[in-house]
Amino acid sequence: MESVSPRVTKLSWGRIEIEGNLVFKDVKLFPGGCRQWNWRETGTEHSPGIQYSDVQELIDNNTKIVILSKGILGRLKVQKEVGEKLKLENIVVHKLKTKEAVKLYNKLSKSEAVGALIHTTC
Repeated sequence: MESVSPRVTKLSWGRIEIEGNLVFKDVKLFPGGCRQWNWRETGTEHSPGIQYSDVQELIDNNTKIVILSKGILGRLKVQKEVGEKLKLENIVVHKLKTKEAVKLYNKLSKSEAVGALIHTTC
């Protein structure tokens, strides 16, 4: 049986809750698990934005659909190379504001190998 992506149970400014009573500020979600998304690991900033190195862990965990949260207010950018590389790997990518990203992620997590980077503030 394939690993299931954990569901988001609650979202608020600066806080996201994942089934199993896990709480994060920003989170990486993927089939079989999740963990804190620490921007310092890759040097990510709001601009130029999410890098491929941020997404790599999702791919390593067999994600076929990637959802990238641009923040509640949409201020987090996504570097152009991210979409280009994912397309070459035949991985579908969605770039959405956080509330829409979580809604789509929870819907797809029921039946798809979906992963997400969720940013809970601006």
